[in-house]
Amino acid sequence: MKIVLFLLAAASVFAQAGRTLTAEQIALNVASFDKVWSTVRDKHWEKNPGGLDWNAIREEYRPRVEKAATMEQARAAMSGMLARLKQTHFGILPAGGYSEVGSPTGSGWTGIDLRVIGDQAVVKSVDAGSPAARKGVKPGWIVVSVDGRELAPLIAKLRKMDEQSRELMLYRPVQARLSGAPGSTAKIAFLDGGSKPVTVEIERVDAKGEWASFGYLGAMPVSLETRRLGNSGYVALNIFLDPGRVMPKFGDFISSCRDCDGIVIDLRGNPGGIGAMAMGMAGWFVDKAGLRLGTMFMRDNELKFVIFPRAEPFAGPVAILVDGASASTSEILAGGLKDIGRAKVFGTRTAAAALPSSIEQLPNGDGFQYAQANYISEGGKPLEGLGVIPDVVAPLTREALLAGGDPALDEALKWIRTQEKKTK
Repeated sequence: MKIVLFLLAAASVFAQAGRTLTAEQIALNVASFDKVWSTVRDKHWEKNPGGLDWNAIREEYRPRVEKAATMEQARAAMSGMLARLKQTHFGILPAGGYSEVGSPTGSGWTGIDLRVIGDQAVVKSVDAGSPAARKGVKPGWIVVSVDGRELAPLIAKLRKMDEQSRELMLYRPVQARLSGAPGSTAKIAFLDGGSKPVTVEIERVDAKGEWASFGYLGAMPVSLETRRLGNSGYVALNIFLDPGRVMPKFGDFISSCRDCDGIVIDLRGNPGGIGAMAMGMAGWFVDKAGLRLGTMFMRDNELKFVIFPRAEPFAGPVAILVDGASASTSEILAGGLKDIGRAKVFGTRTAAAALPSSIEQLPNGDGFQYAQANYISEGGKPLEGLGVIPDVVAPLTREALLAGGDPALDEALKWIRTQEKKTK
């Protein structure tokens, strides 16, 4: 499955003001419209995409592109046509627009993981031993600006995005503001635990994790964290990539944790990746053959996400942590294990963005993202547009972070201890 890059779709909202188009540019826009329309016609999983008369849709929107005097008008016409599908993963991505909403400017990392809570960028965690940790940055602090650029205007822009994927749209562009070249220094203005202004200069270092690439996407760091929390196992994965390294490490940890009273799998902030990895991971928690996480439906066939049990799976309680930035493969794993009764989910509703998608360049230079399949969970519900609803809703709050807590993790560990008592 291709990675769900919803953060790219944010660019379509913030295209730069355009100039009057030349005849050549108009022709390129019309050719781009034709490619978008025909791609949906030929590759959508429904023969009548979205239940619509797709030929009639073409007759309605093509004249708007032909008459468009600016790039914004042409993009608006194509985006309006795609909006009629009422499905995510269909969008026009303006050439160069991604940088406007905060693309990473380098692979350098400060050790800070942010979340947008309300209208503020709040430090969710600080990696132990990282430059930020050495500078005394604490969870719960508010990031006001990075290198003189305030985050409030960026958050306000991103808030205009579609409601169901808003947290996913917010997370990565805001987090990207902390990036830069390794060895460079980030000058970050905070409000500390007492809401007093504090400015700290933090060196950026190489990002945590091993770098991996997938398909046409560039390299990105893949981090799998494993540790014990008391007698419970804890696994956190930032993205479903690099299966050759991640899957053996994941399996080794589960095998080493057979005496654990439970396992916590933290998928918060994980945007997805290779779908097959979800099937492999799920196999460590079931002992019955024939179970599935769900089914992906394409136009001419379907793919069942069958779970193949391991010889000695973990039999104890499994808790999965998710939030609004958990998407795609994260939703498939969490929703699938929840549906078969093998895991309990904690946190907040996921991004509702489970469909596999591709991004292609159009004749006019813009990008076009489109989905090729629909996914139905084993419980019979589409994850797209609905997401995974946690069994225990535990939203992150600044107050909890300042107190050293983590609501979703705390609730998950509490539940695991309860299950342990029931089996005694």
